[in-house]
Amino acid sequence: MSAIKQLTTLDPQFAAALDGLLAIQADNHQQVYTTVQDIIADVRARGDAAVVELSVKFDRLTATSVAELEISQARMALAYERIEPLVRAALEASIARVRRYHEEQKAAFGGQRDWSYEDDEGNLLGQRVQAMQRVGIYVPGGKAAYPSSVIMTTIPAKVAEVEEVILVVPTPDGHINDVLLAAAYLCGVDRLFTIGGAQAVAALAYGTQTIPRVDKIVGPGNIYVATAKEIVFGDVGIDMIAGPSEVVIVADAGIDPEWLVMDMFAQAEHDELAQAVLISTDANLLQQVAGLINDRLPGMQREAIIRQSIGDRGALILTRDDAESAAIVNKIAPEHLELALTNADEFLARVKHAGAVFIGNHSAEVVGDYSAGPSHVLPTSGTARFASALGVYDFQVRSSVIRCSSRGAVSLSRDAAILATEEGLEAHSRSAAFRVQG
Repeated sequence: MSAIKQLTTLDPQFAAALDGLLAIQADNHQQVYTTVQDIIADVRARGDAAVVELSVKFDRLTATSVAELEISQARMALAYERIEPLVRAALEASIARVRRYHEEQKAAFGGQRDWSYEDDEGNLLGQRVQAMQRVGIYVPGGKAAYPSSVIMTTIPAKVAEVEEVILVVPTPDGHINDVLLAAAYLCGVDRLFTIGGAQAVAALAYGTQTIPRVDKIVGPGNIYVATAKEIVFGDVGIDMIAGPSEVVIVADAGIDPEWLVMDMFAQAEHDELAQAVLISTDANLLQQVAGLINDRLPGMQREAIIRQSIGDRGALILTRDDAESAAIVNKIAPEHLELALTNADEFLARVKHAGAVFIGNHSAEVVGDYSAGPSHVLPTSGTARFASALGVYDFQVRSSVIRCSSRGAVSLSRDAAILATEEGLEAHSRSAAFRVQG
């Protein structure tokens, strides 16, 4: 029996089945929200002391001060020196590609420089573009260490010319990953604290005696981290509320089904709530994949996680044509979209919503996770309908600039006074009228 759901658009109940597949159970959301609120309040009230106590409680650390939880630049440099040469070379190559991509992104947006124009009355209008002063980066560190997340968040910030990057990462039982530290060193992280969870988000959002307050917090995390970011938003900027990771693959018979199975497993091994969906008009391909899933699952290093993810949230979907396939893609608005199709470019024209698109048989989603160039911090849970990949623009703020000439002030202020009067705002109108009167 297949370990994965098999759906078809021929089924009259398909729409309901798809909705059920995409739904994420959140039965404990209120409990999590209350717990996180309490943690944030504790950190705001007691600062360092709360951070230490919570780190000892949740990550089983032995520290007595936050200073003990900060990793020095010398320690990061040591990690860089002692990791395997092959790993070091891979880090350096990936960082170079990610930096190149974001330098190109910066240039494509006009260099992200100030801009202005002068109208026919001599008024100067424009915008100032400046990097944020200090940002906080959250890197997961529970079930696995993620040096790639250091690269994908820090490099866009550095290319944007953020003045100071503060990184936090949980280290359960005090286990510190040297590859992660080496990545932080190579990326130019300014300060690194081995703290995680809602307490780390609270510390970054409000500051403590040791950890400075930041302007924005970015990076993925578990439900406690996501909930904490949701609560502190408004007091600090955030990138997004990230949900479980997901991939949708649209494929035809032109690709080896073995590749598809491993692409799905690669997504599923993130965690039990990750989602891998394969869509095809080829029933034979889907049956081959279903059989290979059962064959290849036993013996996978993270078999239990993959099995639950594939069984609970995975699916093989048979469609009648590309139009149906594209409609499903746009409904899901996936974080990652693989187009393993002979007509991939033609299909791409139908895609309206996706965080990142991987075009053609040789473009595995995994290269986006590590080495291609674009940040792997992407909108999840359908938010690609209105959100975008993390980029240089996420680390900049823009101020509108208005400089009125003596001549231009007259017409601008006259119109403003008229509209302010219509809105019943007397002081607004009089303020503008002064400029008209000269």
